[in-house]
Amino acid sequence: MNAVAKALELPGAFILGAGAVSSKSVGMNAELMPLVVTASEGKLAVNGSYLASINPADGKCLQEKYSDKYRDCDFGLLGNLYACEGKPGKVLEVKASRRTGEYSLVTCLRKTLENHYSDKSLALGGTFIIQKGKAKIHIMPREFSSCPLNSNEDVNNWLKHFIVSAPLICQSVLVSRDPDLDLRVEHTHCFSHHGEGGHYYIDTTPDIVEYVGYFLPAEFVYRIDRPEMTHKTGRD
Repeated sequence: MNAVAKALELPGAFILGAGAVSSKSVGMNAELMPLVVTASEGKLAVNGSYLASINPADGKCLQEKYSDKYRDCDFGLLGNLYACEGKPGKVLEVKASRRTGEYSLVTCLRKTLENHYSDKSLALGGTFIIQKGKAKIHIMPREFSSCPLNSNEDVNNWLKHFIVSAPLICQSVLVSRDPDLDLRVEHTHCFSHHGEGGHYYIDTTPDIVEYVGYFLPAEFVYRIDRPEMTHKTGRD
């Protein structure tokens, strides 16, 4: 996270979003919910992040503070991050309840922006809370797959899926359309104060679900360490 903030020329950045833990640091795969104030001149980074992994004892979700496992701010595999100065200011407030369509809150936001600003690429980052209901999530297994994952079906069979309960605090980064940077157009991870968290897909209780969220548009989009070879597998 500190290297990202340096690349953005934003020391002391407040960073949230969705990513994966550094498996080299914690010794396993896990979902990462970053909440970091990066280092700045004379100040160390503050890491308030969470991680969610598969509990080897019972195969269920195990949520922990990332700083309890590893006190630095490294991450691995990928990260979709929103960085800002962390100062008070105007935000976009979103309230919604009773889902009537097939799309998640995040996808609805993204498609609305895509349809309204058809000639532009807009990015949002922020936090929303699922106040009532349940949601579908996944968590990566602790070990990397022993064989290649060549299709979405392969990925879904490898991942572990759970239904988790509100209240859930979700961190989301989305782009209305990919500006030819090979971006993942939306990515959301959630954590909670009752020990459940992971990669958010959608609520599973559309009749009773309630959302409230706060978002900010991005001034710039950065693509860091873009791979030379790419694919679309596992981007849902």
